Amino acid sequence: MPEEQMSSANRPTSLDGRTYHVETKRGEVSNRIITVGDPQRAHAISQHLDTILMTKQSHRGFLTITGMYKQLPVSIVAIGMGSPMMDFFVRETRMVVDGPLAIIRFGSCGSIISGAQTGDIIIGDGAFGITRNYAYFGDASEKDAYVLWPNVDADAVLTEGVVSEMVKGVGAQRVFRGLIGNADSFYGSQGRPGADFYDANEGLLDRVRKEFPRAAALEMESHMLFHLARVSTGRTGDEPQSVRAACALMVFADREGNSFISPETSRQMTKVASLALLDALVKDMPTQAGLHPVEGSVWQNNL
Repeated sequence: MPEEQMSSANRPTSLDGRTYHVETKRGEVSNRIITVGDPQRAHAISQHLDTILMTKQSHRGFLTITGMYKQLPVSIVAIGMGSPMMDFFVRETRMVVDGPLAIIRFGSCGSIISGAQTGDIIIGDGAFGITRNYAYFGDASEKDAYVLWPNVDADAVLTEGVVSEMVKGVGAQRVFRGLIGNADSFYGSQGRPGADFYDANEGLLDRVRKEFPRAAALEMESHMLFHLARVSTGRTGDEPQSVRAACALMVFADREGNSFISPETSRQMTKVASLALLDALVKDMPTQAGLHPVEGSVWQNNL
């Protein structure tokens, strides 16, 4: 439950400027962000920071950790799962940070290409959407049980930086590239078979591969992230894009081989891959010029 009075129904913030869901305010979040789903992964990544300046757990499940890495402020934000949580995070972070944002999603995925095994890293050049067509389940005139939404490209410069650092960190043999399918659920919309519900998804993965030949993985957040980055152009759509985004996904589920990652592999690869992403962020934004003001921020005494 909220502990503070919010100032608006459309843009709810507390009297001191904290957003309603993420519960951060100006000066607490850096322009450089790694976002994850799992809060344990956020804490693991934070172990690489030189200094942790702030940790904030919100009543809606968001965890924000801001600290210094190679003398620059970086934030790590755990958001949970799904497109709505990504929407909360990106929009409310945009509200409280001045200047451009560089956001890298570091998540888990199910691989749908040959060769990518558990623990490998799939970097998305873009992401497309997969949503359940609710009308299909009750309307015989509906043709498809699932709607496939067009691809949205990741930021090319940020993505190349991620690829470069990831290859150096984990080895080229463990890095794959392709398009990411962003489903609105873990089960039905990712083509997982089940006996308890009528999902009509038997041919879904074949359809995905046919319509998106470069499809490499399935997850639940990247399409929303890339979409919001694309439309971060102001209310009328005529301002410069203010958010750039990339994603690197660890294969947890090998859908081709029907295997799941071990806890030890996850821990080992998180350690190495997160260092690569931190390096990619600070190389992408090597100075504070044009970014959020230092004065009044949690990093003002560290620059």
